[in-house]
This record gives sequence, structure tokens and C-alpha cells, in this order.
Amino acid sequence: QVQLVESGGGLMQAGGSLRLSCAASGRTFNRYTMGWFRQTPGKEREFVAAISWSAGGGLYYADSVKGRFTISRDNALNTAYLQMNSLKPEDTAVYYCAATGLTGGFVYLRRSDTYDTWGQGTQVMVSS
Repeated sequence: QVQLVESGGGLMQAGGSLRLSCAASGRTFNRYTMGWFRQTPGKEREFVAAISWSAGGGLYYADSVKGRFTISRDNALNTAYLQMNSLKPEDTAVYYCAATGLTGGFVYLRRSDTYDTWGQGTQVMVSS
């Protein structure tokens, strides 16, 4: 089973950019669909973006981040990324990467229970 470690979080002013990384262990990273979620205290974990492992690598985004965030992956480095531009204070959250050996469409990949492996999370704080 793959293990995930996020990095790249921090404090940024509104309008700035951050890139989160999710390093995965294991030799079959290219067979995992990767997702990013975020969570703030007292709220449920929220879908941010997902990238399928399948050929053509379907990309999916929450409406709240579409046009500002970009998910990508480098299978040679066993790493997934979340490039976050034009950050807003409401983007403040703990960000988690997740993996699943399955693939599917947006409705399926936006559900947190689709994923069976999670990282420990990285804090992102955006000041106004």
C-alpha cells in the first residue's frame, strides 16, 4: 500500500501562490488516482482536486478553486502536486493528499470515502 507525505504548506498573503507536494512511497504510484482535500476546524473534509491514473489522466476540480489551482503528477518522482495561485483567505485549511487504486468520474472522485490512503496534512494559511 502506498504511503503519502505532504509538504509545501505555509503562510501566504492573499493573491500569492504556494505549491503543495505529495510524495508517495511504493512502486505502483502510476496506478493510483490522486486527490487533494482540505479541512477547516468544525467542517467536513472538502474536495479540492483529483487526477486519475488512467491514460489521459482526467483532471477534476472543485468550483471554488477552478482556474486558480492546478493538480499534476510526476510518476517518475512518485509525486503529486497542487499548484495554488491567486490564494484567498478562504483557502486557509489543512490540505490532505489521498490515493485510491480506482478511477472514475467527478462525482466519484470528489468523495472522500473513495480514497483509502491519506497523508498527514499540511497547513495553508492565507492572510488578507
